[in-house]
Amino acid sequence: MSTTSLESISPPICRGSKELDTSAFTLKKSIWTVLLKDPKNIGLFLASYRKEALSIPRIPFIECLDKEEVPSKLLEEPGMRNRSLKAIILNDKLTVTDKDRIDSAASINYRPEMLHDVLSKECIECIDRLGGIYRIHQLVFNYDFWKAEEILKSILPDDLQGDIPTSFTKTGHLAHLNLKDEYKPYDALIGQVILDKNPSITTVVDKVNSIETKYRTFKMKVIAGDPNFMVTQRESDCEFTFDFSKVYWNSRLSTEHARLIDGFRKGSAVCDAMAGVGPFVIPAGKKGCIAFANDLNPEACKYLKQNIEKNKVGKVVTPFMLDGAEFIKQSPKLLMNYAREHTSVRVTAHPTGHSKRRKIEEIRIPHFFSDYAMNLPGSAITFVSAYIGLLSHAFPSLTKEQIKALPDYTLPIIHVYHFEKFSPTEDPEPTEDELHRRVHKKIIEQLNYKIPFERLSFHTVRKVAPTKPMFCISFELPEEVAFAK
Repeated sequence: MSTTSLESISPPICRGSKELDTSAFTLKKSIWTVLLKDPKNIGLFLASYRKEALSIPRIPFIECLDKEEVPSKLLEEPGMRNRSLKAIILNDKLTVTDKDRIDSAASINYRPEMLHDVLSKECIECIDRLGGIYRIHQLVFNYDFWKAEEILKSILPDDLQGDIPTSFTKTGHLAHLNLKDEYKPYDALIGQVILDKNPSITTVVDKVNSIETKYRTFKMKVIAGDPNFMVTQRESDCEFTFDFSKVYWNSRLSTEHARLIDGFRKGSAVCDAMAGVGPFVIPAGKKGCIAFANDLNPEACKYLKQNIEKNKVGKVVTPFMLDGAEFIKQSPKLLMNYAREHTSVRVTAHPTGHSKRRKIEEIRIPHFFSDYAMNLPGSAITFVSAYIGLLSHAFPSLTKEQIKALPDYTLPIIHVYHFEKFSPTEDPEPTEDELHRRVHKKIIEQLNYKIPFERLSFHTVRKVAPTKPMFCISFELPEEVAFAK
């Protein structure tokens, strides 16, 4: 029987086990309760003496006592046998002593040995006034009670206690873990605990290798649950369905997706050169933007088309499946031809605010893109060279002045996602400004133009690893680059 304070209880230690035995995590603790025969008196007591009752997260301070925990003499009173007998769990500093265990069974009027050492005089008098009866109750903490981290901490070896792997990325019903090599021998056990402790999760996978394919996918191993990779994820008031094993998706980027979308102007034309299944373009379409979406991955393109249809943005979002650089080069001409062919589209506007009414809106098709997104942080920066001569190559029969005189002429804002990795042995560690300068140098090389550093806007998206920050670099495409020969 544990004598540990309830505040510091932990599950029994089961070191070295690679199979999960849920029965091994049961812990029992004897505590003092006060039984008030009239349930109305519970509220009266707590109104004045709540601090004298148990106050520990996840542990209720009111318990229903089993009939065997109640003196038979009390059960013989009229109406008591069929009544639900609720007791208040008292402060766990009021410990159950050996004397208490022996003597409390003999008398209905027994008082805990340490009663006056823990409870205030006024509290004891209140209990007496309300006819309270002190009873020992056994709390049972089983597998369901413990958190995932507590379970794993009791199982994993001593040398793996430093960084318990309980964090994961959730996409639909699927939990994606990134287990370090030393935890992989315990992957099935870790996966099962994650599965058990998260009711909305039915599949748990671990990444087998790093993202190295041109489609940004990775090999994964199902370590618990059903091998079902078809997920549905809600984000930015849109619903995305896709095969998680065949396309790139990172739920941790939802805030970044929303940030960029928030900057798109309603009625503008936006272009995503590495669109995936549509986390930028589909919400942009719902916002009232004209969006062109491209991805080279046939699977991503397949689900992109399905998600466009599912979210009813087919009139404003157009999918393509081309190499990213080739798509960027073709995009001005593609949009110009589209605008001349369609002029405008009529769409059902999505309700805003408290209004549920939907109205028909006419969106005029712009002739030039205002924004380009390039969310392929491992290599997107190498595609920046595709913007050299973007407008002069798209309209070779027109002069610079003629292009600038076309309707809606504007120079686009380019949003490039990029990992700026550095060596962990660098001493001193590069500052954020130094990393920005390194990125600036790479963009100059790609554009073949000395764009001033001040014209680049840097946003730190996240740190994928201590030496691998992810940035979004935004800048207006320089006229000298757009019209380069």
